[in-house]
Amino acid sequence: METRDYPAIAKQYARDVVSGKIPAGKSIVRQCQRFVDELKAQKKAAFPHRFDNEKAARVCRFIERLPHSKGKWARAKELIRLEPWQVWILCCTFGWLRKRDGLRRFRVLFVVVPRKNGKSAIAAGIGLYMFCADGEFGAEVYSGATNEKQAWEVFKPAKLMASRTPALIKRFGIEINAKNLVRIGDESKFETIIGDPGDGQSPSCAIHDEYHEHPDDGQVDTMQTGMGAREQPLQVLITTAGDNLAGPCYAKIQEEREKLQGIGATEEQKAAREAAGMGHNGGPPLDDETFFAEFAADDEDDWRSEATLRKANPNLGVSVDGDFLRARQRDAISTPRKAGVFKTKHLNLWVASKAAYFDIQKWRACHDLNLPMRGRDLFQYEALRGRRCVAGLDLASKVDIAALELLFLPIGGKPTVDDPYVRVGFYFLPEETVLSVPAYQGWDSQGLINVTQGNIIDYDEILDTLRDVRDFAQLEQVAYDPHQATYLATTAIKDGFPMLEYRPIVLNFSEPMKELDALTKAGTIVHGGCPVMEWQMNNVVAQADRKDNVYPNKPRPEAKIDNPVALISALGCSMTKEEEVIQTSPWDDPEFSMTADEDQA
Repeated sequence: METRDYPAIAKQYARDVVSGKIPAGKSIVRQCQRFVDELKAQKKAAFPHRFDNEKAARVCRFIERLPHSKGKWARAKELIRLEPWQVWILCCTFGWLRKRDGLRRFRVLFVVVPRKNGKSAIAAGIGLYMFCADGEFGAEVYSGATNEKQAWEVFKPAKLMASRTPALIKRFGIEINAKNLVRIGDESKFETIIGDPGDGQSPSCAIHDEYHEHPDDGQVDTMQTGMGAREQPLQVLITTAGDNLAGPCYAKIQEEREKLQGIGATEEQKAAREAAGMGHNGGPPLDDETFFAEFAADDEDDWRSEATLRKANPNLGVSVDGDFLRARQRDAISTPRKAGVFKTKHLNLWVASKAAYFDIQKWRACHDLNLPMRGRDLFQYEALRGRRCVAGLDLASKVDIAALELLFLPIGGKPTVDDPYVRVGFYFLPEETVLSVPAYQGWDSQGLINVTQGNIIDYDEILDTLRDVRDFAQLEQVAYDPHQATYLATTAIKDGFPMLEYRPIVLNFSEPMKELDALTKAGTIVHGGCPVMEWQMNNVVAQADRKDNVYPNKPRPEAKIDNPVALISALGCSMTKEEEVIQTSPWDDPEFSMTADEDQA
């Protein structure tokens, strides 16, 4: 059997990525740079970890003795041969040890990779290694997912690998059953788990496939808390990108990206990195226990190019056929409705709605790091004090998000890249709703949403915020839907606010919605990069009617679009004279043309 120097392969891969010889996205480049830097830093006493070549190589040797479970390689009875990127991931995960006790440094492996890049095969190999060869007495390995079919996507290959390797069965005393694998000697087990299983397990390894499909972290948290009795457990999160930007997967990806950049690091963490020779201008904390590998195109990449395909798909030409990917790319270019699926599944770009009206990459590119992400921070932002401002209100729900959008107008009148519109948003939710939605809880912990007491939104808090805005800026108009905001509007008018009825009809919304799309693509509207608004912008769908009119809709009930609706109404106010705003019912408008969806209904 060929002997491969796996640590050398991993180190060379990292150097090739950093040098640009191997194309990769920003996250992978940063993680490879971290690996290269830490190999040097481990010689310092202040650096708390060391890289063990033998531990790194052992897991790779084990997996390469397993057979393929499906496809042409399985038919030919070939053994797995790890690609350099896979060797790098395994060596980093299993090779880094803590100096103080010799146990593994990383307790979570989080891999984000497009479809057909061999993620299930590597997950199955890790599962078998943790089940058989990690030295854990009474090991418990679980393949978890939101449904049984998905849970078997990892467990079935592992079961087939074991059943086709008699030497493995004999060496470790494995019993292969219909729904699990068992090591008779110490009653170790490897089996599936569906949904949130509750307490009772003591996992040494938990594998969660297609993490983007998890509506919450119930299963992940249950497995993690059950690992307390294990010395060096491993949780494996493996996924492609998805379309639920309010879910736990996207939130964790954002968190890991920020850690790689050093965003949010405390002074103590920065000092520890500097003492260990790692510098203080970026990078995750030294005690971080997650190894994050995200193979994806970057937002600014041209998704139509061959180079972007290679950057996002590390197994291009191996397990994923280049001609197949190029054909899917051509389909997406020629058929816009296929673009969302292609970007999500083959480039690992998150698109909240596969038919989203707004270009999420362009919206992200409008993020200005100097602007407040949280609405509550606006009033400390002196650059906007005294500026002309239009507000938009969407109060469609009293039990979910109520939106207040502020649009600061360009100083010169016409928006330019140097003098753009500035958008700041507020998100009001009742506390009982926040407690029932995990994504809202996460945003609440970051101070991104305004939580009001009780089970319905307290409109007085919205009025208080408007008063703060009026004191801060030149508030010229507040657009609102009279159907939903009678009480608030009546009170605000008495308080002297410049309220303007802005009915949510196609004739009012079509042009400002198109204008918002144009401003986003031109980079002439900027924002603070709030993930709540990003999620909502991605939820907006629209289909032009026979007269090319568009209107904001949502693809499903739980996909909120309140803030984009409020922003569109504010932009509409800024574009239209008050007397030109349509106040009649669309049914009274002889020029009104129904949307395609309404036509079909």
